[in-house]
Amino acid sequence: MKSKHIIYTGLALMGMGAMVSCKKSFLELQPKGQFLESNYYANADEALAAVVAAYDPLVTETGGIDNTYSSPLGALNSASDDCFAGGGSSSDVIQWQVINNYTLTPAQGPQNQFWAINFQGVNRADVLLENLPKVPGLSAAQLTRYTAEGQFLRAHYYFDLVRLFKNVPLILKSLDLTNVYQQPQATPEAVYAQIEIDLKAAITGLPATVPAATEGGRVTQGAAKALLGKVYLYEKKWADAAAMLKDVNTNPAYGYQLLPKYGDIFSPKNKFNSESIFELVHSGSQSYTWSNWDQFKSNIYTQMIGPRSYTGPIYYSGGYGFNPVTTQLANALKGDPRYGYTVVNIDSLTKATNTSYSPSYQNTGYFIQKYAPVMANKVTTGTTDLNWPNDYIEIRLADTYLMEAEAQLNGGDASRAQTLLDAVRARVGLPSKPATLQNVYDERRLELATEGHRWFDLVRWGQAPTVLAFKGFKAGVNEILPIPLNETLNGTQIKQNPGY
Repeated sequence: MKSKHIIYTGLALMGMGAMVSCKKSFLELQPKGQFLESNYYANADEALAAVVAAYDPLVTETGGIDNTYSSPLGALNSASDDCFAGGGSSSDVIQWQVINNYTLTPAQGPQNQFWAINFQGVNRADVLLENLPKVPGLSAAQLTRYTAEGQFLRAHYYFDLVRLFKNVPLILKSLDLTNVYQQPQATPEAVYAQIEIDLKAAITGLPATVPAATEGGRVTQGAAKALLGKVYLYEKKWADAAAMLKDVNTNPAYGYQLLPKYGDIFSPKNKFNSESIFELVHSGSQSYTWSNWDQFKSNIYTQMIGPRSYTGPIYYSGGYGFNPVTTQLANALKGDPRYGYTVVNIDSLTKATNTSYSPSYQNTGYFIQKYAPVMANKVTTGTTDLNWPNDYIEIRLADTYLMEAEAQLNGGDASRAQTLLDAVRARVGLPSKPATLQNVYDERRLELATEGHRWFDLVRWGQAPTVLAFKGFKAGVNEILPIPLNETLNGTQIKQNPGY
């Protein structure tokens, strides 16, 4: 008998996931039950709903195969030198604890959630792309745009999969239970080649901009180019990366600009700002309660990282004490104008305001500020813990500036790299610094701290074994995650990653 885990994954890969419909803006989602692909796609409205469903795994805030809490930021920050796992104890959200101290096993770690969520996204994109040409009443313009969105999304899910696992099946069509267990792993080169194919195709069908009020969070041409430039960077295709990212950074049609005030980037009151290239939308208006488990499209990570048992109400709401900031990051940021927008010293705050909190496991006194549960963002409906409206800007302009600078320094235009590095620093009032690779690396850490990029950066630069040695990182093993245990059992073709 097939394991429950594989059956679940198989069903997700077959496209029998929850369908969602629009509420308010394009990606404020609310589950509406289930559908079978065979009796869907009957008209243009259903095609649009299927597009929305293909976006949905991007903002999956709970679940995974084992129904435990899932958040990419939680696991990735725990794995980096930006944060510890934290929480109530060394067993609280064990998936984050074991990636924090590099004791992952095929049976235990965040890989179940990463694998299931991204393959669910792959499948929904596959089903979408198969069925769009057959939808009655779909205009040529709608077909072009929806197809481009499906191609972008499939590329996005596969980029996460190949970075996290390296050795994954390359599935480009919907599956059924007769073949879902017989999918071999592709080479990483084949996966990257398909990602490039999808993104190049997507670029031609996407709009330059979208109206934020009604389509905020929907993919644009600039987002596809930014992701392709990032893919090239990971492949060390320096000239291609530099050219693609330069187009993103300079094309007036996209309207991207660095915000004058660094802290404004992260405010829920400033969504889809001029620095945002690809933003994952979270709603604070859907009145979620604990009975909505596995449906949350709010930002639960905001609640997770707040101080435990905080006795405000002065500025902060309480939280669960996860991802305390390391003293290494706090010290690196001290004296930098970005410090106060990135890190909050709760020890100092509680002393100054005569409040208190309960130190979490691995407490340092420093907490993440960028996504913090700030009282000004608190909503009044539903359960407070479950309705934070903070978006996550996955790709923003300062990121693409620094990625282009890195690509330019690896055989391109060093003067252009200097201009880009200077722009990022000047925005926060810092003087010029020579554009060397290490200075660009250092700037990425300070500019993008706690935004989920650090672990990937350390791995691709080859610095993870040294920088993360204090956490137990093992060279030649921990650069990728283990394949979830049950994906390698019961006659599947999937082989475990080396070292696990």
